[in-house]
This record gives sequence, structure tokens and C-alpha cells, in this order.
Amino acid sequence: MNAVLITGAGPTGLVLALFLARKGVPLRIIDKNTGPGRTSRAMAVHARTLEFYRQLGIAEEAVQKGIKVNAVHIRQGHKEKGRVNLGDIGEGLSPYPFVLSFAQDEHERFLLKHLIAAGVEVEWKTELVSYTDKGGFVEAEIRKEEQTEVIETAFLCGCDGAHSTVRRELDLGFPGGTYEHTFYVADVKASGEAASKHDLNLCLEEDGFCIVFPVRSTGMNRFVGIVPSALENREALSFKDIAPFAEKLLHVKVHEVNWFSTYRVHHRVADQFRKGRVFILGDAGHIHSPVGGQGMNTGIGDAVNLAWKLAGVLNERVDEIILDSYETERIAFARSLVATTDRAFQAVVGQNARGRLVRTVLIPRIAPFFLRFPPIKKAAFNRVSQIRIHYRDSLLSMGKAGKLQGGDRLPWISVGRNDNFEALKTAAWQVHIYGKANPGLLTIAKQHNLPLHEFAWSRASANAGLRRDALYLVRPDGYIALADSEQTINKLTEYLSKFKIRN
Repeated sequence: MNAVLITGAGPTGLVLALFLARKGVPLRIIDKNTGPGRTSRAMAVHARTLEFYRQLGIAEEAVQKGIKVNAVHIRQGHKEKGRVNLGDIGEGLSPYPFVLSFAQDEHERFLLKHLIAAGVEVEWKTELVSYTDKGGFVEAEIRKEEQTEVIETAFLCGCDGAHSTVRRELDLGFPGGTYEHTFYVADVKASGEAASKHDLNLCLEEDGFCIVFPVRSTGMNRFVGIVPSALENREALSFKDIAPFAEKLLHVKVHEVNWFSTYRVHHRVADQFRKGRVFILGDAGHIHSPVGGQGMNTGIGDAVNLAWKLAGVLNERVDEIILDSYETERIAFARSLVATTDRAFQAVVGQNARGRLVRTVLIPRIAPFFLRFPPIKKAAFNRVSQIRIHYRDSLLSMGKAGKLQGGDRLPWISVGRNDNFEALKTAAWQVHIYGKANPGLLTIAKQHNLPLHEFAWSRASANAGLRRDALYLVRPDGYIALADSEQTINKLTEYLSKFKIRN
């Protein structure tokens, strides 16, 4: 019996499989498609995702395959109305203080290569037909072409997208709505100032907008925009129909079209992310507007959150109660994110006077001015990069030391060529002390096979909100589980005992 069956081989499913494979968990991953995506539309890879990739040892390669976005040019017609310099906007906050443009179709092939290297092959043209949670295991029927197979698995993970079979079989509500606009996405070769090879271009008019991303692998640009109202009801829409509007809006000339597609945008969150031995992740559980490029990164965050917990349970390293924290931690963030991006999206695309004001005045003129100031840039990076996500209300989160609480992301501290995130590559439970560890703590950590890392106290530690000589028990995903100012050994041992934690 395979320990985990993953259905859906998009970024969420692939990252889940990668983390599980690294922990030695037997798994199968299936997808009804013939291969990795070719017409996907997610482009932005944020800092928190790259921090997770560093734990897998693939972050630097991802950065090389993508393009660091240096700036956002805000245009109206042929004129640049504003510019937001990004560069290393999150300097001092993350080892990846930038936004990476990395097309999802290329991204999926990148993840797939590393999964194959880990000894796991995606079973393409294979779909989940039905399943039953038997209590001690899940019985699933899968089909490849005309052949069906009934298998048993300890856990089933639905990463199968907005039309998820897993979610439907769980009979979960998926409340929310669909935006009235139809979007288009196209991979094109174009010339003109908006067809930059390094920067992002946001082109706005009173009645529309289009975002232009550079794509390293093809040297092309990806257009993501709203279908003009004059074409909204046209059947079999092609880029030839869109081209006159896009070229006028962007002030570019399109020479070649690699592919083109249209889609509708939803905003929904499932009622639950788990029932028994069945979980849903990514678009199966939540769908967002494209504002801020959050959707794919959120799905990857789901995968990392669940992967270490499943691996811990299956490898008998933690108590099964820890699985209860997955839904609590991720559904709260998904609901908050959908509400936030929905408000922002409605403001940007609205066809009323407010929407036109946002597109023609607020974004091109006011936003670039305020984003010159370091505190505002820092706040913007914290929000968009997903490093601000915390799990303070989780059953796994306890204590406070300095400005940090259990459930907060461990802040990144860099001193010279060294940083504290190097220790996280093990994806294991560990103790961090920024200062000096007491001899008793060293003994207890050794007894529990718990790595203990001492980092010299520095100005950077203080600025990050850490407390000198405090104890921080860090989860495998880099979040603080327990924070204690006094290095109280009993608190640490009680926490380890409560969740039956051992490395």
C-alpha cells in the first residue's frame, strides 16, 4: 500500500510529492492530462516559495531559470506614467528579496525534472474515478485509458484544481463567485517599450488593463489582460481578434503568437480542507483573483505545510493529532487572502468611476510616490511575498519571546556570508538560540536528537524581533513552534512529549 496518493500534477501536487519523496514516503502521483501544462498563466514566484525551495536544494536553479523583476512600468498609451523600482525590495527580510517571473508551464517542467530525479514518475493520462475512506485507509479507483485499478492508500491528497474530483466526492461547499470579466493570456513575440525583457509592464486605460511579463526560456512576453467588452460575447475568440486592442493599449507590435487562451476568474474557498484521511490543496480548496500573483504560491504553501506533517505521521515521528493543524492553519489564510485580493481586484477592474480613478490616477501617480519610502516598500514586500503568513492560532503554536510568537515565520538573519536559514535545509525539528544556550538545554536537545543551533547575537537579530538567549523550537517548515524567553527545559520537553516529536 502506498502511503500517499496525490491526484493532480500541477505545482501544488509536484511540490507535495517532492517534499514527501525527500522524507522517504512511498507515494503515487496521477494526472488526467497527457503531460505538464503548456498554457498556464501563473507567473510570479514569491520569496516564501523560494525559501521552501531552498530547503529542497532547488531555489538557485529556479532563480536562474526565471527573471528577477527589476521594476514595474505603469503605462497609459505610449507614455510611462509611473515606475516602481523593485530590485531587491525585500532586502534584509529574505534571502530572496525580489519577485521572480517564472512562467508556470516552465515551472512545472522544472519541478517535474527534480521529482523524476527523486525517483518518482507522474502517471499521466490517469484519473481518480472514486474513493472511499475506510477509516484505517482510503480505497480509491483510478483509471488509465480503459483500464481501471482499485488501490489502497493511507492518505489521499487532492491537488486536482478548481474542478476537483476529490472535493466533489467529499461533498464540500465551495462558496464564492465568478468575476464578470473574461481574461486572456498569450505568449507572444513583440516589439515596443512595453515588451521588456527584464521588467514588468502594467498598461492601464479607463476601460481596461493588461500586464506584460518577460519569459526567459522563450525570450517572449506573456500578456494577461481583460477581453475588451466589444468582444466579450464572441465565440471562438482568437488572438487576431484581441491584437488590435492589445497593440493599441500596450503600444507594441506583435510579430508572433506562441499560444493564446481565455478564462474566467473565480474567488472561492472550500468549507473544509480535510475530512478524515482525505485532504484538498491549492485550487481544489481556494481560488483567487490574479492580484499579487498569490494563487500558485498559496497552493505551494499548502503543499509544504501538509507534507512535513504527513511525513512525520507516516514515519512515526509525530502524533497523528498534528494533522488537525493543516486545515486550521491554511484555511484561515486562504479566506483572508481571497477577501483581500477580491477587494483589490474589484478596485482595479471596476467599470465605475472609482475603478477608472484607480486605474488612471491612484496606481500610475500615487502608488509610485509612496513606494519610494522604505517602510512602505517593506510593508508591501511583507504582504505580497507571503513571508508575513503566521499560524499563531494553531494548536502547534505556543509562547512568546521578544516580538515573536509561536506560529510566526522564523525571521531570516544574515551575518556576513552566513545565515540562519542554512540550518533549515534538513527540514527537521530544531532549536535555535540567538545568543548562548544553557548547558542543561544542550543536554536535553542531545537526548531528544534535536539539533541545536547557536547564532551569535547581532543587531540583525534584535531588528528581526528576536530575544537574546531565548529558545525557539522551529518546525520543519521554518515556522516557530515554541518560543520561550527563559530557555525553560520543562516547556520544551512538555511540548515534545505532547506531540510525540522525535527526529
